[in-house]
Amino acid sequence: MNEDLLHRLEQLETRLAFQDDTIEQLNQEITAQGNEIVRLKTQLSLMVKKFKELQPGQLASQAEETPPPHY
Repeated sequence: MNEDLLHRLEQLETRLAFQDDTIEQLNQEITAQGNEIVRLKTQLSLMVKKFKELQPGQLASQAEETPPPHY
């Protein structure tokens, strides 16, 4: 029975090591995604600002737009 307990303990330690590794990988991925979200928000804010700065005359009217191709 002592060997059985040692074997079970070894299995638990192995699982714990894999779980620790998985948690670290997930943490790194979440951090990378958070950084990407910050970068995308910054770009979006800049685009919104530039769009608001456009004068109405700088936008083409629908009559000036090239019609879409017919299929």
